[in-house]
Amino acid sequence: MLISLNIQPVGRTRFCIEPKPDVLDIPIVGGTKDWNLDFVRSLTPDLIILDKDENPKFMSEGHSIPWVATHVQNIESCLTGIEQIARVITQARPDLAPAFDTIMSRWQHIANRPPKTNSLDDLDRLPGLIQWIKKPEKSVQGIYYLIWKNPWMHATQETFIGDIADKAGLPLTTKTTGTHYPQIDLNTLDPDSTLLLFSSEPYPFHKKTEDLKSLPFPSAIVDGQNFSWFGTHSLKFLETLA
Repeated sequence: MLISLNIQPVGRTRFCIEPKPDVLDIPIVGGTKDWNLDFVRSLTPDLIILDKDENPKFMSEGHSIPWVATHVQNIESCLTGIEQIARVITQARPDLAPAFDTIMSRWQHIANRPPKTNSLDDLDRLPGLIQWIKKPEKSVQGIYYLIWKNPWMHATQETFIGDIADKAGLPLTTKTTGTHYPQIDLNTLDPDSTLLLFSSEPYPFHKKTEDLKSLPFPSAIVDGQNFSWFGTHSLKFLETLA
């Protein structure tokens, strides 16, 4: 999002890999859970952008660099997070206020739009599809979005992923009962009526397709960036489904 606004980040995590080639010359300061604070200081950033679910609290401590922490759990809180970031940045760059307003207006339009319907009618145009492992042959009654293996973990409805999936016409089955990304025993699911969506990140399911073929479920690899990148990436994805 920042690069699209002609804001040049001075540092990034190793997971900030888009848009290419713009990010390739931006120094990597660490991951989402660890960093080299001395290196961060040496880059003299004006602002550090954090997220409460992605980054540990210590990243806001032990330094005097200004920071802002979002807490994105759905589309509504995504809007709030962008507004937080905009409020800080436009204090120094008031010329960027219209651009931030445009992004928030686009997100608000998505928030107000009803979910897509009939997303499973044309399987070759499944939203976010990278490739099918096995297409469903019967009516799908349950959809699970897998993010990790060993143990299997999945996203619930009350997550940003769940909100994006719902807008894309792929409503997830599991509600939150204590954790947003619980473990799941696939043996408890019905292979005849369950569709598994394997995210391309954080676990690289797209590189493990041969292992997935042995599972008895209809399943597909989907683009994790489309479902979980909450700046403008997921926004552009949903706008293409209109």
